[in-house]
Amino acid sequence: MSIRLALGLILCHLSVAAESIPRRIPPEGIPIPQNVHTLLTQRLTALEEEYRLIESQSNNPDADTLLRAVRLALHHGELYKGSQLPLFNKTLDLAAQRIAQIRNGQPLNRAHGLQVRGYRSEIDGSAQPYGLEIPANIDLTSGPNATKVPLYVWLHGRGDKTTDLHFIQQRLSKRGQFKISDGIVLHPFGRHCMGYKSAGEIDVLDAIEHTISEYPVDPDRIALMGFSMGGAGAWHIGAHYAQDFAVVHAGAGFAETAQYNRLQLTNYPHPVVQKLWGNYDVPAYARNLLNIPVVAYSGEVDKQKQAADLMTETLAQHGHTLDHIIGKGMGHKYDEKSRAQVLEYIRQVLNQGRDHFPQKIHLQTRTLRYNRHHWVEIIGLKEHWKDSRVDAEYDPAQGFLITTKNISSLRLHLPSKEISIHIQSGTRINIDNQSLKTPENGSFIDLLRSGKKWEVARASEDSLRKRPGLQGPIDDAFLEPFAFVTPSNLRGAPQNIQKWLQIEIQHAIDRWRGLYRGEPRIFQDSDVTVEHIEKYHLVVWGTPKSNSLLRKALPNLPIHWDQEYSLKANGQNYNPEHHVPLLIHPNPLNPHKYIILNSGPTHREAHDRTNSLQNPKLGDWAIVDVRQKPSAESPGRVAARGFFDEQWQWPN
Repeated sequence: MSIRLALGLILCHLSVAAESIPRRIPPEGIPIPQNVHTLLTQRLTALEEEYRLIESQSNNPDADTLLRAVRLALHHGELYKGSQLPLFNKTLDLAAQRIAQIRNGQPLNRAHGLQVRGYRSEIDGSAQPYGLEIPANIDLTSGPNATKVPLYVWLHGRGDKTTDLHFIQQRLSKRGQFKISDGIVLHPFGRHCMGYKSAGEIDVLDAIEHTISEYPVDPDRIALMGFSMGGAGAWHIGAHYAQDFAVVHAGAGFAETAQYNRLQLTNYPHPVVQKLWGNYDVPAYARNLLNIPVVAYSGEVDKQKQAADLMTETLAQHGHTLDHIIGKGMGHKYDEKSRAQVLEYIRQVLNQGRDHFPQKIHLQTRTLRYNRHHWVEIIGLKEHWKDSRVDAEYDPAQGFLITTKNISSLRLHLPSKEISIHIQSGTRINIDNQSLKTPENGSFIDLLRSGKKWEVARASEDSLRKRPGLQGPIDDAFLEPFAFVTPSNLRGAPQNIQKWLQIEIQHAIDRWRGLYRGEPRIFQDSDVTVEHIEKYHLVVWGTPKSNSLLRKALPNLPIHWDQEYSLKANGQNYNPEHHVPLLIHPNPLNPHKYIILNSGPTHREAHDRTNSLQNPKLGDWAIVDVRQKPSAESPGRVAARGFFDEQWQWPN
């Protein structure tokens, strides 16, 4: 769906234009001369028409990636100096070339050197770019079936003005920080300037997956690397998705929120916000880094050395010594000696590859969003946002030795046939000093805690409970395919709530387009189909009177909302004339997906000043008083916020 079409769809529902909140990322550029803007738009539109004619013949999003980059740059005014103006036509030239290649059936994965490719994101259907460095000595003649080589994933630093158009041209003209000759270097876009969080972290994983599908990459020899914002991304993605990588290198960056921002206890934010630091703060996931080699780099006098120093202290508390290379006298950059040391470290690890069935596993989390490492998978927590751990070992003589903390259910994935270690029927499981036996067959073992005792049993699939991928908070919905559902009868809401909805719906669309570099799917409530309910997390905007889909779901949601008479949440009554609920919950119309009420991602423009603050802010639910106008800080006055319990009910 084009930007203009999506904007038209939403404006047809809203009677007046929404008030805007000043955007921080990307910043406003300089004006493009009107005659030039017109010519670029005409050429872009013509190429988009050409692409649409072949789009149904090919699943290839490469040309669309380039066209979107120009469309977004024109729409947002992302020209920052006059010398950048030729980039528009240069990108369109490449798009025309790609369209011809696709039309003629030419493969796009046979070229060496600096390349830009694209993939289609399932989150919002947008075409997202990524860059590649492919040495000339790598055999591409057989595509992904050629001799496998390592993949070096490099996460770029912060660049407020390095939007799609500028990222693409950088990746076609400039090599990365490390000279790689024995493998392919992947440069994910990361949705621009998200600190590789939310859709940004999924972008990294998707770009890796797409690269593996197109090029001869060994999935057991993937190095995750980054510097500055990219170093922060390497810290958190490495800790959250440790099983996907053979080695992690984090250069500078940040690793958590409070200390990096020098917060004092007197100016800490709301307790819900503090709990939500546990979504991304790396110390809460430190034990995951015990599973793989990690090497940090810091300039000796760089302020961002703070991240590696903190992680050194944190890992020491877990009995581990962090490999930390320090560039003598260096500020916020590498010196050549340190760069060589880092690369040598990484290559030594990659030569060994990754163990598919490590005998020891350490898994630490605060949420079921990040719940697995190799053969250990956490299925349930006693309580979210508390330190939760599994330390497991397989000993051929003694069986499984497991200790847990704050875990209610657990799954052990048994090794596949080609693994030399075989689990036989009757293998013992010692979990928290309780002895159990494995079942006679099966590819996994489920363990369920009942009171203080563990048993070999599976948690009920029918019960309403927090489970992996359905655990909140509100922001969790935007890591997977979602759609906005707008109200067909906005005038059914009180006037001040009408105005609030106008502002917040448009704000969410603009925010997703500008910051997340995508285009949200938008359906009117009357147009939502069974297929939409089946496929997407649904972000439902409006009130019971104004949105028919909300009316259908509301009787099975844990709030009482009668627009004319009452609004009750968590045992408290609120005036429905000027209060609106925001929440996330399994969708009563499809309990395998979320329903979200009246909210996009909950961090806002003021939090974009540093990527360390781009974290969830509201929990699973909030009540907003719309008498305070939406701002760069919040959607209004947040009268209350919190979390549902593990059964998606109000906590006792």
